[in-house]
Amino acid sequence: MRLLAFDGRMGASGDMLLGALVAAGADPTVLETVESELGLQYDVADSTKCGIGATTVTVRIDDEEPSSDDDHIGIDPGHAHDHRDAGHTHSDDRDSHERSYHGEGEGQHRTYPEVVNLVEAMGLSAGVEEQALGCFERLGHAESRIHGTPLKSTQFHEVGADDAIADVVGVSLLLNDLDVDRVVTTPIATGGGSVSMSHGHYPVPAPAVVEIAEMADWAVRGGPLKRELLTPTGAAILAEIAASVETLPTLDIDSSGYGAGSKSFKNYPNVLRAMVGETESSLREEPITVLETHLDDTTPEVLGGLSETLADAGALDVTIVPTTMKKSRPGHLVKVVTHPSDAHRVARKLARETGTLGVREHGSGHRFVADRVIETVTIKVDGTQYPVNVKVSRFPDDGTVFDISCEFDDAQQVGDTTGRPTREIIRLAEQVASETYSLGKTE
Repeated sequence: MRLLAFDGRMGASGDMLLGALVAAGADPTVLETVESELGLQYDVADSTKCGIGATTVTVRIDDEEPSSDDDHIGIDPGHAHDHRDAGHTHSDDRDSHERSYHGEGEGQHRTYPEVVNLVEAMGLSAGVEEQALGCFERLGHAESRIHGTPLKSTQFHEVGADDAIADVVGVSLLLNDLDVDRVVTTPIATGGGSVSMSHGHYPVPAPAVVEIAEMADWAVRGGPLKRELLTPTGAAILAEIAASVETLPTLDIDSSGYGAGSKSFKNYPNVLRAMVGETESSLREEPITVLETHLDDTTPEVLGGLSETLADAGALDVTIVPTTMKKSRPGHLVKVVTHPSDAHRVARKLARETGTLGVREHGSGHRFVADRVIETVTIKVDGTQYPVNVKVSRFPDDGTVFDISCEFDDAQQVGDTTGRPTREIIRLAEQVASETYSLGKTE
């Protein structure tokens, strides 16, 4: 499996992610699509941070000074980010900040639907477009939750400006060019201290970063500086693309590099490290969260239908376990696995269906999953052909088929039609599928 691993100990921002991907081997010419669509230019240059050679990517618009990253994406115009200029805030030093960076407080504002329409008009490949829009959706939800506004009417600040859009779409293009199977990151440093916003002073991490990290697979940690190290755009991009690892995985490294932030810190290289290589892991990680509740007064009919009704709301798996509750009453423990983004909807559905007064969440983690696809095979019984669906499971890294399982309902229907036992139909369908899809062999 080809893996991209980020080392997040100095945080992340949009420009650092761009630089890290270019330094790790992505072809910067793929960015020409954004340059032509938005009328801007990516400047790629070498820099040094505390003795470490790194790649700097800045965005130049209309021949003005280069713009780096996403100053206050998803929050409000009074927010400064330390990957660019830790020494001041917009409210205290607006003039010098505007001279240095394009669009700070002056960038074009767009609503979330306007940003979506702009990205969809770029003619990007389906995968790149989906990933970029996923980042903006995360930023939009963070903004709407902070300000209590509907997503469709939420006004983006600098995330609606061309240079910020260039960060998000640029990362998606570069990641697509690297052609990796999986992306992971170690816990990401947020920094510390406080930031000044138009509504007052707020502790680091900023409100938008907290909202985004809440729904991300990875963890955050404070420090190592009293500066803001993780920006909302950096958080949104990593939340969309990266799974969590506590430490760097075993990796046969093919390429690596560092993406530089524009600010320099004494004794701390302001860089994001990226490593690309092969790993032996054969299953991919999928972010999940687990919901559970105890029930002591729910009818068997309702319990029997929970798997189907919760699946319609986004549940990936439902388990119901008999248990003994207070006063020795018989009851049931319901455990539901779902994607973090679906947790609120599934919890609400669980409460409505069962009447439970509380649903516990065990937090975001991950599960290791194989690639699964439903295929149709044709079997012959007494001279007549019948289609039967089978589930084919493959390892994501090399495509090896390791399991084939007949869909029970299909087998039962054929069995009822032919008068044969269902288990015989299952065995016949799996035998045909094993021959067709080379069970145990790599594609």
